[in-house]
Amino acid sequence: MHAAVIVFPGSNCDRDLAVAFKAVGAKVSMVWHKDTSLPDGVDFVGVPGGFSYGDYLRCGAIAANSPICREVAAHAERGGYVVGICNGFQVLTETGLLPGALLRNAGLKYICRTVPLRVATADSDYTSGYDAGAMIDIPIAHHDGNYFADGDTIAKLHGEDRVAFTYGDNPNGSQSDIAGILSSNRRVLGMMPHPERAADAGHGGTDGAALFRALAGSVVTA
Repeated sequence: MHAAVIVFPGSNCDRDLAVAFKAVGAKVSMVWHKDTSLPDGVDFVGVPGGFSYGDYLRCGAIAANSPICREVAAHAERGGYVVGICNGFQVLTETGLLPGALLRNAGLKYICRTVPLRVATADSDYTSGYDAGAMIDIPIAHHDGNYFADGDTIAKLHGEDRVAFTYGDNPNGSQSDIAGILSSNRRVLGMMPHPERAADAGHGGTDGAALFRALAGSVVTA
């Protein structure tokens, strides 16, 4: 298994994501935003949390136009796995790999705490390690995590079982309590909460570890 973790100026969860991938046996390559290609043999790409380019425009908008994101999009279009977490989710919506947008939190404040999430579907290579409907505790840390999409898109996400996670207690105003969504081929996941921060007992919880184990297992059996 080979994972690539993209690093932008302002990324601050890239190492955490690399550690979570390594914990499930993956070889990890750190890939700089100005690179024009992914390493050979990459199975999955991680777009980490942080503040890419300082969030000086819309969150993720500058990063989405970096050279490496063209290759991330091509990897996804070939059916490769891509997971975007927090700022990474924002980047994936800005690239068009996932629908919708992440707006300013409804309370207009940065939120940093552990929240309850409901696993909305177990029918994906990311969530198959959980039971549908299970409640897990995952940290959040964002200022612009309020998921928004038009009514038709929200209906389509629900109708196609592409809502991966919902908030048990909506902290930011996201429509339909959405915390994470899947692409139409279910190979791309974007989520605002940080499973990589809940993948080691030494950090206070392991509810996020099942996501990485499930993904690694899917790649091995593919």
